[in-house]
Amino acid sequence: MSKFDVVALGELLIDFTNNAESEQGNPMFEANPGGAPCNVLSMLENLGNKTAFIGKVGDDFFGRMLKERVEKQGIDTRGLFLDNEVHTTLAFVNKLANGDRDFSFYRKPGADMMLSEGDVDRVKELLEETKVFHFGTLSMTDEPAAAATKLAISHAKKTGALISFDPNYRAPLWESEEKALEAMRYGFENCDILKISDNEVELFTGMSDVLEGARQIKEEFDIPLVFATLGPDGSMALYKDMVVKKDGYRNPDTIETTGAGDTFCACAIDYVCKNGLEDLSEDKLLSCLDFANAAASIITTRRGALSVMPKKEEVQNFLSK
Repeated sequence: MSKFDVVALGELLIDFTNNAESEQGNPMFEANPGGAPCNVLSMLENLGNKTAFIGKVGDDFFGRMLKERVEKQGIDTRGLFLDNEVHTTLAFVNKLANGDRDFSFYRKPGADMMLSEGDVDRVKELLEETKVFHFGTLSMTDEPAAAATKLAISHAKKTGALISFDPNYRAPLWESEEKALEAMRYGFENCDILKISDNEVELFTGMSDVLEGARQIKEEFDIPLVFATLGPDGSMALYKDMVVKKDGYRNPDTIETTGAGDTFCACAIDYVCKNGLEDLSEDKLLSCLDFANAAASIITTRRGALSVMPKKEEVQNFLSK
């Protein structure tokens, strides 16, 4: 049996979230632990999974704080390395009037980019002992992390782990859109489970019809299970010849959407961990989408993500109401 349910690799950083103004009218930012892969693992831990993270932070105040917070969530950190030359990556998140977010990254370079193939080899037992390996594109923006990501996928595949992929496209971090699309293509070619947002579907396919775009990606790359998220409008799952849709929960208490996609992604991975990829029915997928939509709705009522993911009981109570 696998020692871990899910191992993830990628960025771990501080999300500085604008949440107030000072008496002088200056924006005040709260330092929230973040980074999509670890956000996903945090929610997976809340759902009863055993997880581990592979990544790099700076050997600085923020890096040590992140390591402590990740460990507090129960995530195994033997694969989290501290870099004594490059600082922890920082992201400033500003909420726009339409509810979207504007990101400013301090990452030229950031410690997460410094993860090397040697680092991955030092903890390859994590990848050889997991049911699912999860990654995104942000670990592929630059070297040496891009090569480290591909090596990790190779190690995980050798022992039969399922590969989960979330593009998590962030335009400011890419040298060009073409390079981002190349990384997406690599992820599509290698994954068994894909979580992708509506805007990422349109970016990759040029199609505004999310269903048709997601179907094209699924068929072109022969991906067994595709989850497409539609923001407040909910989500859909594409499996074999089946398409299942579920409306979202528009939460009147929403304050920001940071972490909503990661929360959804974790719930989807959790469902596969517990049910496998074989013989999924429409009812099963509908149940999966409903739970994931509810969990994503809850996280929008909180600032940050990694440290404040909802518990399983919270989601069940939300659904019961």
